[in-house]
Amino acid sequence: MKHAPVSAHLPVDLPEALLVGRVWRKDVNGPSVVVVRKGEVFDITALTPTVSDLLDRDDVVAFAHSAQGESLGRVEALIEAALSGEDAPVRLLAPCDVQAIKACGVTFAVSLLERVIEEQAGGNPAKADELRSSLLKDIGADLSAIKPGSPEAEKLKQQFIERGAWSQYMEVGIGPYAEVFSKSQPMSAVGFGADVGLHPESKWNNPEPEIVLAVNSRAQAVGATLGNDVNLRDIEGRSALLLGKAKDNNASCGVGPFIRLFDERFTIDTVRNAELRLVIEGAEDGFRLDGESRMREISRDPLDLVSQTSGAHHQYPDGFMLFLGTMFSPIKDRGAPGAGFTHKLGDRVSISSASLGMLVNHVYRSDAVTPWTFGVRALYRNLAQRGLLN
Repeated sequence: MKHAPVSAHLPVDLPEALLVGRVWRKDVNGPSVVVVRKGEVFDITALTPTVSDLLDRDDVVAFAHSAQGESLGRVEALIEAALSGEDAPVRLLAPCDVQAIKACGVTFAVSLLERVIEEQAGGNPAKADELRSSLLKDIGADLSAIKPGSPEAEKLKQQFIERGAWSQYMEVGIGPYAEVFSKSQPMSAVGFGADVGLHPESKWNNPEPEIVLAVNSRAQAVGATLGNDVNLRDIEGRSALLLGKAKDNNASCGVGPFIRLFDERFTIDTVRNAELRLVIEGAEDGFRLDGESRMREISRDPLDLVSQTSGAHHQYPDGFMLFLGTMFSPIKDRGAPGAGFTHKLGDRVSISSASLGMLVNHVYRSDAVTPWTFGVRALYRNLAQRGLLN
């Protein structure tokens, strides 16, 4: 499979984009915080030992613009090294570190419909096609124009209950409370170019292309990046109580390539109007799927999702990364007619948006990809050995 040009993996306005992230440096055997200014990468770990510390600054944008650090060269070289898979002296990591990794589900009417299908199919993909047709006819058109938590939503809920069609997914899709769950643990996300993992028992799964907000400890959204919330439809479809088993596995969370800070050029309104493209390419079967997710069709405003996640009821002293959900649920047959989509090992998943660049990952089993061993304790031991915890 041929890669897109290096420039396609970076924001279209790279010279003006203010990016922050993390790299692994072999010479210190640990991670460093970097800022990308006009396409040049600077290691600023001596001034801010974690991305969480950086995002918590009141002057985060001014600081990121002016912070002095060691130049690590052009950002294009980091992208090229990650795409080639070479064991480079400096390699990209997920741009978050000690923040909690949270995610919102069922934030688009289309994805709500697919969650209901999973539930009614009991995780069996063979039943999905028939259920999709009947549900689209019965409830599909009713959902897209409904504001969650509104009187109209409550009226529709009662109608669904009378039809025997109410679902726990509809509750979080059109009810007052969003679905917010813990996607992964701090330090567990994988970055640009890394392998993402499927639970070995899953036979029906897909990527979920999402925008991910970077939120500081004061519940302020200060930037955004791209994410792949690897989704196991068969496991979650058996029971919503299996959400943890379906969502939080080794390498099941891809984030990157960088967090773009909000400034005068890139704002929360950019996120509200963003369009994401997803391309899935099979390594051996020649399969290709193109899809998109349009943020303007989200049912709940991104900042409402932030306030539902954090506030007087729940604090995150290290900040959090918040997946905003997706309208994309692939249904294109891959194999037998009516079987729908599922991953094959070796798939390349590319998620892109003009202002954020492109996140690229390859799909393998979570028990076969690199184990997660470098956690929060390892991070602070490494920083202490480098004298960076003053």
